[in-house]
This record gives sequence, structure tokens and C-alpha cells, in this order.
Amino acid sequence: MPPGTAGALVRDLRPLVAAEASAEAHGDAWDSGDLEQSVWVRLLERLDTEGPPPDAAGWVAGAVREEARRARHRAQRECPYPAEPATGPAACPERAALVAERRRALRAAVARAPGRCRRLLTAMLAPEDPTYREIAGELGISQGSLGPMRSRCLGCLRRMLATEVAAPELRGMER
Repeated sequence: MPPGTAGALVRDLRPLVAAEASAEAHGDAWDSGDLEQSVWVRLLERLDTEGPPPDAAGWVAGAVREEARRARHRAQRECPYPAEPATGPAACPERAALVAERRRALRAAVARAPGRCRRLLTAMLAPEDPTYREIAGELGISQGSLGPMRSRCLGCLRRMLATEVAAPELRGMER
């Protein structure tokens, strides 16, 4: 194929490919741009192997119909999910594994905490999300002393975890 022939062929066929793809894709779920792109790929592959088609307009019409038929066939075979899969950072398997590992490390550190701290932190991490009043009643201490005790126990837990996990930068006072 002489140089420049492919460029001239593409330039000459561009309006025809666009019109045929638009007509064939009209009213269907796929995009005419995708159909056009498939036809251009087929044409470029043909130019490399067989050269330009003798009847370019007829070839374009046939190629567009064939690509549209393939797209319809694919659409019939493909089954959508009954519900969209979860997206976002929480749905990432790696993130889920890291979150689970952090929770395991936290639970293990709470289990090693001194007696009163272990009881307090376990109560605070309960899935029922108890109130301060409920935690104070369960531990048999006054609700007013719960805050200072919580602060001391979290400091203890922070020191325990700092040896196991790289601590983030300090954002406030360290006790």
C-alpha cells in the first residue's frame, strides 16, 4: 500500500463510518462511538494484511453490521450482577484485610491490658455501643470517674500498640 493511502482512505470514509455506526446503534444500549472504533480497528487490520477493500463503502456497511451483530450477541450473553458490587475504599479487599488486622491487633492489646483497663476498654468496644452510664454501672464505678480512667487506659493502650505498630505523627499532647 503506498504511503498516504491509509490516511486518505480514513479521511474519505470517516463520515460514512460515523453515519453507518450511528444508524446501526440507534436505540440500542451500546454507543455508536464504540461501534465506530471497532470498525476502524478492523479496517486498519485489513490494511496491514490485505490492503484497502475494493468497494470501501460496501465494506464499511458490512463491517458496521457485523460489529453491531457481535455487540448484540455479547449483550445477550453477558449477565449483569443482581446488585451492583460494593465500591469505594471500604470495598477494597486489601483495605478490608488491613482493617481486620488492625482490629485483631487492638483486641489482642486490650486483652493484655491491666485488669481495670481491660474491663473498661472491652466494655467500650462492645458491639452494642453502650453509653457511659451503662459502662459505669457494669464496672461498678461512678460515671464521673469514667472519663479520667478512660484517658489513662487509652494512654496505656497507646503505649502498648506503639511498640507493635508504627504510630502516626502526634497531633496533640502525649501523656
